[in-house]
This record gives sequence, structure tokens and C-alpha cells, in this order.
Amino acid sequence: MSVSYKKLWKLLIDKDMNKTDLRHATGISSFTIAKMTRGDDVSMSVLKRICTVMNCNIGDIVDIVK
Repeated sequence: MSVSYKKLWKLLIDKDMNKTDLRHATGISSFTIAKMTRGDDVSMSVLKRICTVMNCNIGDIVDIVK
């Protein structure tokens, strides 16, 4: 199974943000953003920080794909 962050990228567009804005708002590294862009796994703490900043639930930013 793999991870899809398409929902997160769409949410960023809806909130008129880009990946750099997200990185600065959450304090996550550019390496972590790159991992997410590739669809790699990231830690739950990163996802929680994103959810806090974006005011959403984890299901709003990530999908598990078979």
C-alpha cells in the first residue's frame, strides 16, 4: 500500500497556499515536503502539525492507496 497526499495539495490550493507556506507554518523540513511529494511515508507528528495548521482532520490530507 502507498500513501497519497493529493488531498493536501488540493487543500493548499483552496487556502491559497503553496508548499513553502506550509513548510514555514508547520516548521517541517523541505526534506519532509519532498518525501510527501514523492508519496513516501512521514511521521504521525508531521501529519498532526499539518492538521493543526490547516484546521482539518488527517483524512482531509492523506489517503491510503492499495
